Amino acid sequence: MNRISQPLHDPAFVQNPYGFYDRARTLGPLVWWEEYGMTCAVSHAAVNQILRDRRFGREEPEELRRPLPAHVAPFYAVEAHSMLELEPPRHTRLRGLVLRAFTSRRIAALAPEIETLSHALIDPLPQDFDLLPVFAQKLPVIVIARLLGVPEEMSDQLLHWSNAMVRMYLADRHRATEDAAVAATVAFVDFLRSYVEERRRRPADDLITHLIAAEEGGEKLSTDELITTCILLLNAGHEATVHSLGIAVKTLLETGTGAEWLAPDRVEDTIEECLRHDPPLHLFQRIAYEDIEVMGHVFHRGDRVACLLGAANRDPGMWNEPHRFNPGRPRKTNLAFGSGLHFCVGAPLARLELQIALPILFARLPGLRLAAAPEYADTYHFHGLTALHLRRD
Repeated sequence: MNRISQPLHDPAFVQNPYGFYDRARTLGPLVWWEEYGMTCAVSHAAVNQILRDRRFGREEPEELRRPLPAHVAPFYAVEAHSMLELEPPRHTRLRGLVLRAFTSRRIAALAPEIETLSHALIDPLPQDFDLLPVFAQKLPVIVIARLLGVPEEMSDQLLHWSNAMVRMYLADRHRATEDAAVAATVAFVDFLRSYVEERRRRPADDLITHLIAAEEGGEKLSTDELITTCILLLNAGHEATVHSLGIAVKTLLETGTGAEWLAPDRVEDTIEECLRHDPPLHLFQRIAYEDIEVMGHVFHRGDRVACLLGAANRDPGMWNEPHRFNPGRPRKTNLAFGSGLHFCVGAPLARLELQIALPILFARLPGLRLAAAPEYADTYHFHGLTALHLRRD
C-alpha cells in the first residue's frame, strides 16, 4: 500500500483539504496516511463499499478493547448506548425503536416551525453580522429543543454542552478537551434524566414522550438509552447542520449562484450539491471484524480504516469536474451523511432545515455578500467555518 504524508494542522490543509485528497487518490483507492496512522479509503467506490460491508463496523471487538482511563468513564458510559457506536443486534433494536418515534411524518411536520423560526432569526440582523452565532447555530439547536420538548431558553446551554462533547471526536484531542467533555456529559445527562422522569409522569406531544412510548416486539428504550439518543440527536444534528448551513451560504455567495437555484423545483438538487461539494464531516472510521480483501488490500480483524467522505465526494471517477460547484449536475448519491447501516438518522431533518432556511435567507436578504474572507476551523475531521461575516443591504 502506498503511503502519504499530510500534517493535520497544516494551515493549507485546514483551509482546503481537497488538494491532499487528490494527491492521495492518485496513489490508489486505499492509502496509508502517515500522520493519521491509519489506512484511508479515498475513492468513492472504496468508501461506499466499506461503509456498506457488514464485515466492517463501529464497535470494537471485545478481545481488542483496552481499559478506558477513569477520567473519561462518564463520557463513554453515554457512548455505550449510542446507535452510532453499536452493531447488530443491539443497533437494530435501538434504531428501530428510535425510528418509531422519529418518523418522517414528525420531521415533515416541523416545516412550518422551521420557516417561522428562520424569519424570526433574520428579522433583527444588523447590516454586518456573523451568520454562525445568530442563525446557523441557533436554528438547528432551537429546532431540536422544540422537537424534544425541552425549554427553548435552554438552547444556549444545550449548544455549550454539545460543543464540548463533540470535541471528543477530533482527530487529536487533549486532557483539557476530555475534562470539558466529561463535565458537559455529566451536566447534560443530569438535565435529561430529570426531564425524562418528568415526561414519564406527565406525557406531552414531544419526541421524548414518543421515545418513551416507542415499543417493538415488547422492547422499549431504557432511560439510559433514551438519554443517549437525545444527546446523539442534538450533538450530531447540531454539528452537521451548523457546518452545512455556513458552508452552503459561503459556497453560494462565492460562486455567485443566484436565488433561482433555491426555487422550489431546484432547491433539493442545490442542497445535495452543497453537501457533495463541501461536506460537514470528512472522516468516519470503521473496524474490520474478519479478514477482508478490499481492492487488493487485506484487512485483518481489528484493523481500522478511515473512510474519507470529503475525498469520496470529489472523486473524478464519480463526478465530472468534481471541484466545480454545479447545482445543475445530474444527481448521484453523495456520502456526506454516510452510507449503509449507520447512515445518519438525522439526515432528513438536516436536509429539511437547509431546504427551508436557505431560500428564506436569500429571499429576505437579496443583496447579501461576504464582508470578510471565510476561514475554516482547525477541527479535523469535522469541517466547518470559524465565522462567516456577511453584509446586507
